[in-house]
Amino acid sequence: MLKEFKEFALKGNVVDLAVAVVIGGAFGKIVSSLVDSIIMPLVGILIGGIDFSSLSLTIGNASIKYGEFIQSVIDFLIISFAIFLFIKLTGSFFKKKKEEEHDKEPKLTPSEKYLEEIRDLLKNNTN
Repeated sequence: MLKEFKEFALKGNVVDLAVAVVIGGAFGKIVSSLVDSIIMPLVGILIGGIDFSSLSLTIGNASIKYGEFIQSVIDFLIISFAIFLFIKLTGSFFKKKKEEEHDKEPKLTPSEKYLEEIRDLLKNNTN
């Protein structure tokens, strides 16, 4: 599953990317709130109480807010993982649906199979 996630996040195809953009936009606020309000404070506690959003480096008059960048990277990873799970779930749903349709195809009786074989033999003999 981790290998599939890595392939999805790093390669992906156009359809996966389009789905990711739509779903990522729709759930962006929810995921950002989850990360800002729950995940990042817990991560901060685990690493000694560091608040990532306030991390910055001041050079001259410029303030480089690398903490916000770290938070954005974590947002991206969580969003892309959620989209990966969604696509995997819908893919398995459609796969099951196809298998059900395939199972619904009528099974041939032994006599029907013999008739098909006879038909094919006759067809080959006439050519």
